[in-house]
Amino acid sequence: MMSDAMALLVADVFEAAGALRRLGEHTAQAEGLTQARWQVLSVVSETALTVPQAARRLGVSRQNVQRVANDLVNLGHATYEANPDHRGSPLLTLTPRGHEVLAALTQRASAVHRELFSALDSEEVSRTRALLRRLLQELDRHEQVDGRR
Repeated sequence: MMSDAMALLVADVFEAAGALRRLGEHTAQAEGLTQARWQVLSVVSETALTVPQAARRLGVSRQNVQRVANDLVNLGHATYEANPDHRGSPLLTLTPRGHEVLAALTQRASAVHRELFSALDSEEVSRTRALLRRLLQELDRHEQVDGRR
């Protein structure tokens, strides 16, 4: 039955997401960070963002990103800069140390991913990613139709 196959696919996606989250946490810990800190470093690595902007891009609460951003500032990985568009909402940006840590994490993650995906052929990876992207588009469309966004 198709509904059984769909339910099993959803279960597999959740299981894979959990395993990848654990792997990401382990990778971040090797550089002395958490996965949440890694995600915030990544989201502001190319352009400075306010905490609410970063939260929207990550799909998490503003309060969670605020806590993580403050941790990154205290660690010397990020800093707050004046926002010319909104005095009360400063821009979070990486420090040189933050860029170094992010580069080390990215390099470590690339090595882990190469090892992880070495057993899969590149065509399988491409097809799987294409299917997941289509599923995400359908989920996004469904949320918009239902007014959840």
